[in-house]
Amino acid sequence: MLEGYSRRQVSPVEVAKAVIARIEAYEPQLQALYAFDPEGALTAAKESEARWTRGEALPLDGVPGTIKENIATKGTPIPLGTAARDLTPAAEDAPPAARLREDGVVILAKTTMPDYGMLSSGLSSFHPLARNPWDLTKNPGGSSAGAGAAAAAGYGPFHIGTDIGGSIRLPAGWCGVFGLKPSFGRIPIDPAYYGRVAGPMTRTVRDAALMMRSLTRPDARDAMSLPYQDLPWLDLDIDVRGLRIGVMMEAGIGMPLDPEVRACIEEAVRIFAEAGAEIAEVPPFVTREMLDGLDDFWRQRAWMDIGALSEEQRSRVLPYILSWAEGGKSLTGARVYNGMNQMLVMRNAAVAATRDFDFVLSPVAPVPAYHAELASPIHDPEEPFEHIGYTVAFNMSDQPSASVNAGFTASGLPIGLQITGRRFDDVGVMRLSQAWEGMCPSQRPWPKL
Repeated sequence: MLEGYSRRQVSPVEVAKAVIARIEAYEPQLQALYAFDPEGALTAAKESEARWTRGEALPLDGVPGTIKENIATKGTPIPLGTAARDLTPAAEDAPPAARLREDGVVILAKTTMPDYGMLSSGLSSFHPLARNPWDLTKNPGGSSAGAGAAAAAGYGPFHIGTDIGGSIRLPAGWCGVFGLKPSFGRIPIDPAYYGRVAGPMTRTVRDAALMMRSLTRPDARDAMSLPYQDLPWLDLDIDVRGLRIGVMMEAGIGMPLDPEVRACIEEAVRIFAEAGAEIAEVPPFVTREMLDGLDDFWRQRAWMDIGALSEEQRSRVLPYILSWAEGGKSLTGARVYNGMNQMLVMRNAAVAATRDFDFVLSPVAPVPAYHAELASPIHDPEEPFEHIGYTVAFNMSDQPSASVNAGFTASGLPIGLQITGRRFDDVGVMRLSQAWEGMCPSQRPWPKL
């Protein structure tokens, strides 16, 4: 697209109109977007076209994209997926939105999310139910639900989500797109929080690399961000031969691994081995105490927000989330402290388990996409996180971790392969992800609704 703009083969206005038409055709079924602004997008596209004509194009000038609802954009309310919040327009762009806008991205819309971002689902008390483009009866995952669906449906090349336990990788895996959870602090974000990151969700690794050049620029509002590094994001070549690759086929906790998911990931491992990688097993390291402790801490954190609402406001919260959060209101200080401490325990366990490897392969999720109307695969607020055993530890350990499509179930649902690297080796994870793009035998046309 950028090459086409530079050669005057296509214009940002033509592209914006084409993507808007696609959204208008697909969106009544997918419900992936919030605050869709076609007029604003066309205005931005015309400004981009003028810059290209003057020879003053910005690095990503005229490329359409979306931004997850919880990443502030100036003038747009941030409901956080829940009908309980006041719709106060944001005063300024959050860092990821600011960086993309500064570099000329044409922002089409925000993308939907579940209440408070605490579901791997498109179920929300504020937004319409988001659905999976590969099968409209299925869930796109979450909490970056709309972003995953929008990327798979072709709502422009660039999408950005957030991830605190799997919220980029799960929808990327279930929607068959690429999603990067970068190293903690690599992309400045506001507000920052333990384990929470923003990251790109795209159809290709290279498109995500283009985004990373912009998204990683420093922003003083994030006091937890890493020192800025000018990394070679577009240098994506890697030799698989001799790489030490660990395989974590069992999460150690939660739902059993679906046979089709297992077979698909085992085939990916076989292909890496044939390419010359040295393969070894990574034993499971996430324990029941870790996951339940994190559940306690997150419930109590959620109740601090929800419990402060009026009774009328609380009645608008998604019942599943309200029931889950209420489990935190009577926890003792000692139990909450123990739960918070499990983040550090999980961090140390993840780093120790993976330190002998260049990369670790695993499933993203234990099961394929599930019914759209469910809040989670088990759909029980007393067992809310039984599907995040493969993803959550790498939020706590700061390690970069990506989801790439590994293949499909017999019914045509995407299966995600998780590629995790050493702390701060984001470029390495993207290189191995692109290598897999070239090796993956199970490519299919994108969904047409």
